[in-house]
Amino acid sequence: MRQWLLTLELINSPIVWIFVALAVALALVVVLVRPWRGWRLLIALAVGAIGGYVAVIGLEALGAFDGPLPGSASIWAAGGFALAAVGVVGAFSRPWWRRALAVVLVLVALVAAGLGVNRSYGLTHTLATILGIQALESAPLPAATASSDDPATLFQTWTPPADMPAKGRVSALSDAERIPDTGFAARDAALYLPPAALVAHPPKLPLIVFMMGQPGTPDPTSLAAALDAFAAAHHGLAPIAIVVDQLGSINADPACHDSDKYGKVSTYINTDVPAYARTHLNIVDDPAYWVIGGYSNGGACAFAYAAQYPQLWGNLMDVSGNEYPGSEHVAKTTQEVFGGDAAAFEAARPTSWLTRNAGSYGGHAAVFTHGDQDATFGPGQVANAAAAKAAGFTVYETTLPGVNHTGPALDLGLRFAIDSLGPRLGLAAG
Repeated sequence: MRQWLLTLELINSPIVWIFVALAVALALVVVLVRPWRGWRLLIALAVGAIGGYVAVIGLEALGAFDGPLPGSASIWAAGGFALAAVGVVGAFSRPWWRRALAVVLVLVALVAAGLGVNRSYGLTHTLATILGIQALESAPLPAATASSDDPATLFQTWTPPADMPAKGRVSALSDAERIPDTGFAARDAALYLPPAALVAHPPKLPLIVFMMGQPGTPDPTSLAAALDAFAAAHHGLAPIAIVVDQLGSINADPACHDSDKYGKVSTYINTDVPAYARTHLNIVDDPAYWVIGGYSNGGACAFAYAAQYPQLWGNLMDVSGNEYPGSEHVAKTTQEVFGGDAAAFEAARPTSWLTRNAGSYGGHAAVFTHGDQDATFGPGQVANAAAAKAAGFTVYETTLPGVNHTGPALDLGLRFAIDSLGPRLGLAAG
């Protein structure tokens, strides 16, 4: 029961509309049993709607949402608070059972508002993701198999066997399957195995190591959906993907760098995770077929690591990433992560690593995406794409029309990135 509740889909399901319908029904009962005067109802609705709208706009102004608020979020908040206000007024009226229904209305309306705001962002698909925990179940890993297939032409030589499932599988890398970490308290990662990895004799496949945003958790939902869509169009072929934790907790920001305060996050991502992948997963052990990727905070880390470790990561997927790690709170990051050393902070920027590793990026590919409504992170993505191109990366970039820093930016950005890299990874025709 607990696992079912924690993994219940909150965005691509009717659950928000169920709560809306329940809230409206309760409001009607509270209002129509011994009907209120019209002015009393209008005042309750108006006060609640204005209060909800002002609350979210105020929180946005204080930076509580780490970026601009989706327009529909304030509407959800206003509507939910309006119905909750009806419940508050009803809680002081008779009979007793109407007071009880009014209290339930307040709770249901607030939940509906929260689910609606979450739907507006389109990023956190489950309660586990909202709470910042890993709630997927672990599963035994398929045994590694020998393969003589040329990874560069796999899309030509691969024939899907009869035992191949229609979709890939997601699971937690927990318990016996957990990735060992060296000095970083990472939350359990998630694993995506495409259909071609789940057959009796699978080919060796490319690897994606992906990081979500901050606040956030290692949630594979969006990446798995994008990879399943790619696999459906390419005979079950897609990369094996590990969604890892670069934060340590839902609201922490280690800025992608080893530090005394947050631990050795860079060592975990660039040493521990690759070592685990080589020994536990049926992957192509060649940097040309490895991708480091991320969204938002994770995208900043991905670019930093692709710049710092060209011998490890041959490809980059930066979906709506920060311009550089710690860009949203430079002074705080400099103090907490770099001990107040501003020069060390500057040296850790991806562009600084591009300069130090000049000449190392031939044959490397980088994808940069952002929404055209994303005034916070979009300009940095444009600058990073130009810097990567100047350093020698083959760059694929796109600006997503009508999209802000929300779920569509992630989902559409992933589709573009995977389609762009598919031919380089031997999974599609060029």
